[in-house]
Amino acid sequence: MEKGEDKHEEEQDQVVNPWEVTAKDGGKIDYDKLIDKFGCQRLEEPLVDRVQRLTGRPPHVFLRRGVFFAHRDFDEILNAYEKGKKFYLYTGRGPSSEALHLGHLVPFMFTKYLQDAFKVPLVIQLTDDEKCMWKNLSVEECQRLARENAKDIIACGFDITKTFIFSDFDYVGGWNNYFGNYINISPGIQVVGIFGFSGEDHIGKVGFPPIQAAPSFPSSFPHLFSGKDDLRCLIPCAIDQDPYFRMTRDVAPRLGYHKPSLIESSFFPALQGETGKMSASDPNSAIYVTDSAKVIKNKINKYAFSGGQDSVEKHRELGANLEVDIPVKYLSFFLEDDAELEHIKTEYGAGRMLTGEVKKRLADVLTEVVDRHRAARAAVTEEMVDAFMAVRPLPNMFD
Repeated sequence: MEKGEDKHEEEQDQVVNPWEVTAKDGGKIDYDKLIDKFGCQRLEEPLVDRVQRLTGRPPHVFLRRGVFFAHRDFDEILNAYEKGKKFYLYTGRGPSSEALHLGHLVPFMFTKYLQDAFKVPLVIQLTDDEKCMWKNLSVEECQRLARENAKDIIACGFDITKTFIFSDFDYVGGWNNYFGNYINISPGIQVVGIFGFSGEDHIGKVGFPPIQAAPSFPSSFPHLFSGKDDLRCLIPCAIDQDPYFRMTRDVAPRLGYHKPSLIESSFFPALQGETGKMSASDPNSAIYVTDSAKVIKNKINKYAFSGGQDSVEKHRELGANLEVDIPVKYLSFFLEDDAELEHIKTEYGAGRMLTGEVKKRLADVLTEVVDRHRAARAAVTEEMVDAFMAVRPLPNMFD
């Protein structure tokens, strides 16, 4: 059984699952404790170096700066790839909002890098059924949001000859990989222990985890992977999605499949501080891909938590606390230039650079990211969405 599967503590100093990310007393998420609790592995530098050696590409900024910091059997994916065996990628999005914020873009930006670097196919699940159950939205509204979110995903630049995007409402009905009969729902066992479901949760919620798990198995996509049941799957995701795949990895051998591998990221923090992840319910906690340059600048200046001192004199003397500074944290995600980032951290930490200067640089960087994304999204037509979501073979997906 996967380590961490039955670990359900009554008193927790932090809660991390697909629906809630909180730390005790508003503190920071302790990722070392999370690795230990979940039973995944720290993504060490030798694996990052190995990615570069196998692909001939520099590691993505999210790899070399530790944004993607944990994994499950990523080394086995690399072992197989080195022997000439391909794999496929699987990631997803729960469409509960009209527009994506920058935190939503992180896994898709990284997945695009993986697709390009390893030249492998990708399936993207839009869990419109999940949002219908958890967010109390109508089926029609969830389906509409799925298509709108698909446009933002397509705008990240995925290769249509290697990518299949699907909505659960449209595609899942005929799945033969719904393995709910392998999951025990007795209190404290498997699905209840992993997800914390209670007697107040309706049966649709309890039945959803196998639906999110099924894309881990190649036979869920007979139009893509017929006769390729030995194909491995790599799932890039935020670490709050790990519970789904602890369950999946426990069941996979009983179904005759490889355990899916995962590569997992930390959370993109709210503007107000690194206490978890952004909240779609608070528009001022996040930078959205629909925000104008003016809005981005105002949000950063007004809400981005600073590690700088409360007076210029004190700041010059003591410097900034980089551990809590959100502008520096955001720059570590989106400023590509390693040398410039290190320069900012050195100068700001020593007090020679002021908070206003750092925030201005961040506003410029994020405005460029958002403007580029907005332009790409504007070029995505309804016909393109239909094409990405069409159930079709991808004859050149491993080329």
